[in-house]
Amino acid sequence: MTRTGGARGLPDAPVETLVERARSGDPRSVARLISLVEDASPRLPDITAALVPYAGHAQIVGITGPPGVGKSTTTSMLVAALRRQDSRVGVLAVDPTSPFSGGALLGDRVRMQEHAVDAEVFIRSMATRGHLGGLAWATPQALRVLDAAGCDVILVETVGVGQSEVEIAGLADTTLVLLAPGMGDGIQAAKAGILEVGDIYVVNKADREGAHQVVRDLRNMLALADRPEGAWRPPIIETVATSGEGLDKVAAEIDRHRDWMTGSGELDARRRRRAREEIEAIAVTSLREKFESVHADVRLDALAESVVRGDLDPYAAADSIIAAL
Repeated sequence: MTRTGGARGLPDAPVETLVERARSGDPRSVARLISLVEDASPRLPDITAALVPYAGHAQIVGITGPPGVGKSTTTSMLVAALRRQDSRVGVLAVDPTSPFSGGALLGDRVRMQEHAVDAEVFIRSMATRGHLGGLAWATPQALRVLDAAGCDVILVETVGVGQSEVEIAGLADTTLVLLAPGMGDGIQAAKAGILEVGDIYVVNKADREGAHQVVRDLRNMLALADRPEGAWRPPIIETVATSGEGLDKVAAEIDRHRDWMTGSGELDARRRRRAREEIEAIAVTSLREKFESVHADVRLDALAESVVRGDLDPYAAADSIIAAL
């Protein structure tokens, strides 16, 4: 595979052919499949059906944290650390605006230049397109494409973390939360939901003043968590991403977390939850499309007027809409 993907100009080919080529490591076929996923192609159900038998092997690692902590540089250096382990690596960088808008990771190609000639690394940016949660709506399907294409580890860099941007914890097998000195105190981190989603905590820019205080605050807050016997205890790792310091240790902790999840059954449990949420999302989307196909706006206006007049209660109105589906 190659580093960056963009294959909207690739002539359409049968889904089976694209999947076969993607599995053999053809980067244009991988990119084309992800483009079809992003564009919500009518062929999406066929693509998913063709990919499922070959997916489920890659470890998915989410990378999140407040803006400015060095997620992009950390991701690039973590790719290098994983390649030293001889892992084939996929990267999905979620951009808050457009698929190729110059986001921190992919727009600034200089940061990923060391991987430009590595055939075992595939990098793709995706747009959130207004989707809350810090992820693009098509991310689960894009992950399946990279998984089926033979990636051992897939890194997902989100647009940031906040009150509504912790979906990565439900999508990833392992979630890395990045913090850095000068990014706010520990209480603010807790408010943002950071302490609820992390499996591994990385304090980047550890060569700056205040880094040790961030580590102490994190350690104290994590100590307050009520964890049962045998539960995973998130490590805190200090890094300097610009030099790569500490990233080999992060890669080792990712491996250790996977071993723990496999042994404890947590990996299967997380993947079942992920599959359940994906099924629910697809079903809700299908119902919404059917809802719109029965002239729901006109029907809703009439029902709303009946509710306002007191001729109908909201539950009965909703039941009539469901019956029409």
